[in-house]
Amino acid sequence: MGNKPELLVPAGSLAELEGYLEAGANAALIGEEKYGMRLPGSMAVDEIAEAVKLAHARSAKIYASVTNIISNELLAELPLYLQRLEQAGVDGIQFGDPAVLQAVRSMGLNLKLHWNAEMTSTNYATANYWGSKGASRVVLARELNMDEITEMQPRLKLDSEVQVHGMTNIYHSKRRLVDSYLKHQGRTLEHGKDELGKERGLFLVEAERPGEKFPIFEDTNGTHIMSSDDICILEDLHHLMAAGVNSFKIETLLKDVNYNTTVIKAYRKAVDSYFSNPDDYEFNEDWLDAIREVQDPERELSFGFFYKEQVY
Repeated sequence: MGNKPELLVPAGSLAELEGYLEAGANAALIGEEKYGMRLPGSMAVDEIAEAVKLAHARSAKIYASVTNIISNELLAELPLYLQRLEQAGVDGIQFGDPAVLQAVRSMGLNLKLHWNAEMTSTNYATANYWGSKGASRVVLARELNMDEITEMQPRLKLDSEVQVHGMTNIYHSKRRLVDSYLKHQGRTLEHGKDELGKERGLFLVEAERPGEKFPIFEDTNGTHIMSSDDICILEDLHHLMAAGVNSFKIETLLKDVNYNTTVIKAYRKAVDSYFSNPDDYEFNEDWLDAIREVQDPERELSFGFFYKEQVY
């Protein structure tokens, strides 16, 4: 039996963080919108420092998201921001752009690096390459299936993180696509660009699939389109635990606090039950029923790509 995996959740505020830790999460991903993408809320460095204190008091960890696409302008500000994250005491940072790794190296910062490339972390050789460059964790692609994930674990030379619940990003553009579309139609926003943010509740519907709604929002990082369903691998979580995955991510984006705490509690029960006695572990349907009670009826709980054959 391997080490007990952490339950990792994005948090948008100190209040959310406290509630999620109370529900059973023992790691949180937070950050500032300027540097990290698709976070449930933006937290300045002083708030991140407070979050670290709050989490460490509960023996939990805080990771900062620095997953944005780094422009030349942002590159100039990056070293100081990373230095302030180290001073805040974060337990690691998520990055996708090599510029982040180079900045950490050049400044001699003591920051653990979690490589999160969204889509390209699909094999152990690429993951181990980034491990040789200084990464201590790889965030595996959401498109991998169960066999690909579990077979990869023995060959990884760094920790692994897998998303086990919630919506996933299916498209991103630095351009403001919705704003441009509205302007093309001759429509203007009454209250400015913030009307296209996460709080607006906008979604796309394809003519071929009228019953599926794809949430879409815009922020300072561009346009984001999310999946029409929610991953839920709770029923088969034991396969990932047996394989030795180090971190389970529950995506909290575009969900209310009640929903997220319900999900966290369910996964906490499953993880604790498995590690109390792996040989006699049995899935409890009540755990999933609790999630079904708060699940949006317009969003299906699915296995995502976990049981889909991949064709490359």
